[in-house]
Amino acid sequence: MLEKRLAGQRGMANFGWLNSKHSFSFGSYYDPQQNGFSDLLVINDDTVAPSGGFDPHPHQDMEIFSYVLDGALEHKDSMGTGSVIRVGDVQGMSAGTGVKHSEFNHSSSAGVHFLQIWIVPEQKRVQPRYQQRHFTNEEKRGKLRLIISPDAADGSLAVWQDVRVYAGLFDGTETASLTLPPNRHAYVHVARGAVTVNGERLQEGDGARLRHVDQITITDGDAADVLVFDLRPHELPRM
Repeated sequence: MLEKRLAGQRGMANFGWLNSKHSFSFGSYYDPQQNGFSDLLVINDDTVAPSGGFDPHPHQDMEIFSYVLDGALEHKDSMGTGSVIRVGDVQGMSAGTGVKHSEFNHSSSAGVHFLQIWIVPEQKRVQPRYQQRHFTNEEKRGKLRLIISPDAADGSLAVWQDVRVYAGLFDGTETASLTLPPNRHAYVHVARGAVTVNGERLQEGDGARLRHVDQITITDGDAADVLVFDLRPHELPRM
C-alpha cells in the first residue's frame, strides 16, 4: 500500500531568515496523523537566507542528518567539529549523551537549501559522534546509492538504528529497483523534480509511506533527486 504525503500538505514556518517545510510534526506544527513514520521522525526542507542560521542549541538521543541540495552549510559543535557541508555531502551527527551545534549559511550572498532528517536511535546515551561524506552524482545517477546504514556498509554513514537510506538521481528513461527484506516499511521523499514510484507519480516535496513492501521501483524521472528510507515495520506512537 502506498500513501501519499503531498508537498502542499506539509507544515510551514517562515522566520525571514528561514523558510522551512515539515513533512512531519515539528516545532509549532502539529498533526497527530503526521507524527513521523517508523523510526523516521523528521524531514524538514529548509532554505536559509545568506548569513542566516541556527544559533548553538542542544540535542540528545537523536540521529540527525543533513542532505545539502544547494549552497553550503557551515556546522560547528561542542565536540570540536567544524565543517562546511556542500552539494552532494551528507552529514550525520549522533547526539547521544548530549551535544550542542550551530548551523549557518556559509555564504553572505546566496541561500542554502538542505534537508534535515531525524531518526530515532535504537541505542540511547551513546557517545556523540560526527560523520560527513560526499557522494558524487555518478554514484547516484540512475541508481539508488546507499548513504546511511547501521553498519556503515559500502562507505555509507552509520546510524544507531535498523534503517537504511538510499539516494538517487533520475531523469528520462533511467530506472532502478530496490528489493527490501521481508515485512519492511519504506518512505520515499522527492527532494527535487518528479518521479514515479511503484506506479504513482510524485512531485517535488511529495513523500510516500509504503507498508509491507517487497520492492520499490523508480521510473520516469524528471530531474529528480530522491531519498528512499528502508524502515522497520514499526509505527511511532501518535501523541
